[in-house]
Amino acid sequence: MPGITKQARAAFREQGYVVIPGVLDDALLAAGRELAAAMLAAQPPEPDHAGPYFLWPRFGETGHQLLDFYLDAGIGRLAAGLLRPDLDLQEPDFAQLAVTIPPWPHRPGGPHVDGLTPLAPDGRPGTFSLLAGVWLSDQDERDRGNLWVWPGTHLRFGSYLAERGADALTRVEEMNNGPYPKIGLGEPTQAVGSAGSVLLAHYLLAHNIGDHDGPAGSGTRQTVYYRLHATGHQDRWREAVTSPLLEFA
Repeated sequence: MPGITKQARAAFREQGYVVIPGVLDDALLAAGRELAAAMLAAQPPEPDHAGPYFLWPRFGETGHQLLDFYLDAGIGRLAAGLLRPDLDLQEPDFAQLAVTIPPWPHRPGGPHVDGLTPLAPDGRPGTFSLLAGVWLSDQDERDRGNLWVWPGTHLRFGSYLAERGADALTRVEEMNNGPYPKIGLGEPTQAVGSAGSVLLAHYLLAHNIGDHDGPAGSGTRQTVYYRLHATGHQDRWREAVTSPLLEFA
């Protein structure tokens, strides 16, 4: 199984994301596609639906096939390679199956950050350490539902929160629509790579769903996302968002 190289770690720290190719072998990729097909058959989109479509299975005490898939593919072991040596990753308790059905020629107007609404009952935002996206479809062509990312924004967002305090993360009325704060975004790029790759992105990284310019009936974009917490993240989330490389090697 591929691991996190020194170059990948440096790219993650600077850019806020990295794509690791070849994580899934043929058997795992086939198993992931079969599982996604079964979930979509059980909860299909409307027949004429085009654009994004999401399923959000929670794992619960009895587990879930997407948790088994996460464990079998070693996603946690891979992602933990970005963390400080004294930290590990908690098992996720839910997943997101994200599908983009063409044609959907809608380029994102701007980015967002996950988990800000609704807040938890104690007022804490839904922060986490890493987003792991397992690519079940080829995403080596642009404008085929690829995730759009704004490199380096994890650091600028962290500076924004360091200046205003971590609780500014909950004040979405002060942000641009998305929501995402009013910071310099720079130019976006589309994450590209083959099926079986895994994208690892920092929680604060600006990102959004990309357009899919393929014709009707062409291949859908399919990704399984896991939101991953480093051990102890919930207790130090304020420090983690105001010092965005705190949890990472």
